[in-house]
Amino acid sequence: MALVRRWDPIREMDVFRREMDRLIDSLFAPMRTTESSDIAQFSWTPDVDIYEDEDKYVVSMDVPGMDEKDIEVKVQDGTLQIKGERKLEHEEKRDNYHRIERCYGSFMRTFSLPSNVDAGKAEAKLERGVLTITLPKREEAKPKPITIKVSNK
Repeated sequence: MALVRRWDPIREMDVFRREMDRLIDSLFAPMRTTESSDIAQFSWTPDVDIYEDEDKYVVSMDVPGMDEKDIEVKVQDGTLQIKGERKLEHEEKRDNYHRIERCYGSFMRTFSLPSNVDAGKAEAKLERGVLTITLPKREEAKPKPITIKVSNK
């Protein structure tokens, strides 16, 4: 009996979206070089996961090989903005590179925040190549249980 993989339209749409993002980035992100290096650098877009629980929103971004000094995180006017730049590991001129597939250069990601975010308590940490931004919800926005009273008449 042959195993048949079920068609998952959500997964297919996600793959399609990612491929379209890469195509658009490659078409419209101009190639640029730095004065200290003839190796081309491209703009790039780090991947992001965003989830919500009862108390907070969490944004996780893959930024391998970057230090906290290379990343700027701002929360302002209902927007989360993450900017950074990943530089080529070796600033020397080399003609013997066979392939450069990792992306280098500047990036900027901007996300609209829900109105229940307490921006003053936002925190960011960088650990093992993953930037994690925690955006707590305001206390008044958190769900509150209501006790049901039963009366016997």
